[in-house]
Amino acid sequence: MLQQGKSPLLFEIFHECKTTKARAGRMALVHHHVNTPVFMPVGTQGTLKGLLPQQLEQLDCQIILGNTYHLGTRPGINILEKAGGLHKFMNWKRALLTDSGGFQMVSLLELAKITEEGVKFKSPYNESDCMLTPEHSIQIQNIIGADIIMQLDDVVKTTTTGPRVEEAMHRTIRWLDRCLKAHQRLNEQSIFPIVQGGLDSKLRSECANQLIKREVNGYAVGGLSGGESKNDFWKMVHLTTNILPKNKPRYLMGVGFATDLIICSALGIDMFDCVFPTRTARFGCALVRTGQLNSKQIQYRKDMRPIDESCECSTCKIHTRAYLHHIVTVETVACHLLSVHNIAFQMKLMKDIRQSIQEQRFPEFIQQYMLDLFPNKEYPSWIVDALETVNVTLL
Repeated sequence: MLQQGKSPLLFEIFHECKTTKARAGRMALVHHHVNTPVFMPVGTQGTLKGLLPQQLEQLDCQIILGNTYHLGTRPGINILEKAGGLHKFMNWKRALLTDSGGFQMVSLLELAKITEEGVKFKSPYNESDCMLTPEHSIQIQNIIGADIIMQLDDVVKTTTTGPRVEEAMHRTIRWLDRCLKAHQRLNEQSIFPIVQGGLDSKLRSECANQLIKREVNGYAVGGLSGGESKNDFWKMVHLTTNILPKNKPRYLMGVGFATDLIICSALGIDMFDCVFPTRTARFGCALVRTGQLNSKQIQYRKDMRPIDESCECSTCKIHTRAYLHHIVTVETVACHLLSVHNIAFQMKLMKDIRQSIQEQRFPEFIQQYMLDLFPNKEYPSWIVDALETVNVTLL
């Protein structure tokens, strides 16, 4: 936890992989420290679906996300201000990051109209109009009180091409300057700019080079993991981390599959978030080293083993696959039990990544992980290509 008066984010790199661009470090934030590379679970409405804040602490989760658009709409800034911010409102004592609301331009596109002023939404709750400007986004995030807050960016679908992508990239830079000007809590919260530019390497490079001219404590890579090919995805990540400064954290937004976490850590990313672990739990799926285990499948009806015999989580210590098969997608407690396991899986994966970087065996860790995932060695070409750019050849 940081003392008042210091920068609200101090980033220290402890170990750098000698082969890849991976690094292991630590962010000191106002509410808590965060070891990197880190996966950040998403608590859209100020809660992680199916888990209590105290359980997240027990799972060694150091930072989670909240959603500015949804929290600003409901319960609204008056209630959040009266509560003393989101930390107190949800009883979470560790670090928080909030997105800006920009992603809803894509996810709620039929409800949104984008102009230079901002984004005009129709509320999904009561049909009322709401204008989200860069200034209003920062006002909401200042009231929420997250340790890291995001600029409002102009987001387009990754499959979009042509003038709209360039327009969004330049607007994102203009909106960043408005966000920085509007920011009222400089000693407590850090604004991260967001690199946009679609799948155009020229636009991505231009955006990143513009953003690093601003005085900020970290950077985000946005507009990816939205349906583009994996081949395009990793190239944009690689390109961007080559430009962003080494001494500041780099956050890849919306990425949470194990393979992506490993490869993008190798490409120099420090922070990740995704709804995937808890969302897939609600469909009855548990994360394991070989991919996913679907508890609904009939083969688990009499299986008295835990999800994963090597897992230390409370679900694996107490419950069997047969029990989970019996209640999954029927009883709400199944979502809770699988969410505990899936978050534990993500936390353990990131810890293993950090430890292997620290011990200078990250390339070997990657090789073994991919071999476990693809025992027949039929590796997807994008994985092979991405890893070759950072000097890792698979077994």
